[in-house]
Amino acid sequence: MTRANDKIPHRPGAAHAPATDTLPTKGGDDPDVRFLAENTDLSPKQARELIREHGHDRGKLLEIARTMKAEG
Repeated sequence: MTRANDKIPHRPGAAHAPATDTLPTKGGDDPDVRFLAENTDLSPKQARELIREHGHDRGKLLEIARTMKAEG
């Protein structure tokens, strides 16, 4: 494992930030939430709710997300 300091330059005020090798992304750890948030106008919260209601079929989720965008 590499040290966080090898990848991220010193940032004043970041002393209390957790040391990780990854940067935060839309949707957090769930790849389906991240996929929907990046490929639609849904927020990560909306994407999680949609996945909870309809499952993990990306094609179906994209179709529903497009419908939601058109209605919203």
